[in-house]
Amino acid sequence: MRRCFPFAIFASLLAGGCASSDNTPVNRSLDSFKGSSACYDRETEPYTPVVDTHLHYRPFDGRAIPFNEVNDYLSQTSVRFANVYGIGQMLPANSSCSNYLKCPGTPVSPTTRNDFVNAANMVEYKPDDLHLTLSMTFTDLSDPEPTVALMELYEKEYPGLFHWMGEVNLVKQAQFNNRHKPATPKDITKWAGFMAELRARDYPITIHSDIGNNATPTLYLPLMEKALTLYPDNKIVWAHMGISYEQKSLDASEHIAILSRLLDQYPNLMIDISWRVLEDYYFSKFGNRSKYVAFMNRYSDRILPGSDFVAFRGNNFKVYQSELEATSRILQYIDDDAFRNIALGENYFQLLDLEYQAPVICQR
Repeated sequence: MRRCFPFAIFASLLAGGCASSDNTPVNRSLDSFKGSSACYDRETEPYTPVVDTHLHYRPFDGRAIPFNEVNDYLSQTSVRFANVYGIGQMLPANSSCSNYLKCPGTPVSPTTRNDFVNAANMVEYKPDDLHLTLSMTFTDLSDPEPTVALMELYEKEYPGLFHWMGEVNLVKQAQFNNRHKPATPKDITKWAGFMAELRARDYPITIHSDIGNNATPTLYLPLMEKALTLYPDNKIVWAHMGISYEQKSLDASEHIAILSRLLDQYPNLMIDISWRVLEDYYFSKFGNRSKYVAFMNRYSDRILPGSDFVAFRGNNFKVYQSELEATSRILQYIDDDAFRNIALGENYFQLLDLEYQAPVICQR
C-alpha cells in the first residue's frame, strides 16, 4: 500500500488523516467524513474502525461510567460514529448485584430506565466531534404488545432523537438463570405492530439471538429464521454473528454456511461482528481466519463492526481500547473494498442514510 508523501501528510493532518512525522497515528476528524478527503493509508492508519455500532453506554445496574467520559474514550481512538445503546434488561434498582452472572435467580428485566438516561445525556452533553445514534433498548420480545405505545412515548419526550432499536434479546442463554425466557414463535408473530412502526421510521433493529450451544449447535436457529421469514422488509442486524459464550465450538464452515444462506435469502439482514467471543474462539482458531476473511470479503456490504463494551463503573479506557482492538483484529486481513465498507463506515452510513462517506483506500 502507498504511504502518504510529505505534502499529503500536511493536507491529511488538516483533515485528520494519515500519520504524523513521528509515526504516531492521527485519527481523522468527524468533519473529514463529510466529503472527499485524503485516501486512507492502511499501512499508516489504524485498522480499528471509525464506527462502533454496538456500544453500551449504560450497564445492568445503573452505576455507569459518565456519558462524557465514554465519549472521551471514543475521541482517543479511531471511532467517530457510535450507536448509543443502553442495556434494556436491568437488575432491580434495589439490588446490590452488579453482574447478573454472579447473581443467579435475580431477575434481569426489560425496562426503559437506561434509554431515558441516555436521551437526557444526549440532550445535555451532545458532543461536537462525534456522531452518536441513540437506540431504544427497552423492548421485551417475549411480551411485545406495549412496544408501540412506548415508542410513541419516546418520540413525545425526545422527538427525533432515537433512530435505532436494540440490542434486544430474542434468546440469550446467559440470562436463563436470571428469569429470561426466549420469545416463542407465537410471540414473534406479535411483533407485527412494532416492526411495522420500525419500517415506517426506517429504523434498524439489532437482535441478540443465540444460534445454539455446544451440546446442540442449532437449537435456537429456528427462532431467528422465524423472525426473518415474518419481517423480511425490516432492517435486522444479527448481533455477534449469532455466537455466545455458550457456543464456543461451532465448526467455522458450518457457521459460515448458516450466515451465508440467510444473507442470501434475506437482503435486508445484516450481521455485526461485535463481542470478543468471536475473535477469541472463532476468528483466531487455527485454520479459521482465512475462512472468515473470505466470508467478510464476499459479504462486505452486510457487516457492521462493534466493540460490545459495557460502561460499568469499574471499566476504563484501557478496557475499551482492548475490546475495540480485539473485535477489530480481523479487519487487518480483509480486502480494501471490505475494509472501506466495514471499518471505514460505508455500510453504517448507507444503512442510516447519513450524509457521510468513507474515504477511498490509497492504492498500492
